[in-house]
Amino acid sequence: MSEPQKKNKQKTSFWRSVKLVAWSFLGIRSRAGYQDDLAKVNPMHVVFVGLMGALLLVLGLITLATWVVAK
Repeated sequence: MSEPQKKNKQKTSFWRSVKLVAWSFLGIRSRAGYQDDLAKVNPMHVVFVGLMGALLLVLGLITLATWVVAK
C-alpha cells in the first residue's frame, strides 16, 4: 500500500472511531452500521477517543454544576 493510501486509511479509521464513540455515547446505533464501523476501526483509536470523550463529558458536567451553583 502506498504512503498516501495509508494516511487516508488511518485518517478515515480515526474519524470513524470518533463517530463510533459519539453514537455509543448517545446510545443510538443500528446493528449493521455498528458492525460495519467495528470492522474498519483501529481498537486503539476507539480506546483513545472513548477516554477523551469521557474526560470531556466529566469536565463539561463539572463546569455546568459550578456555573449553576454560582448563579
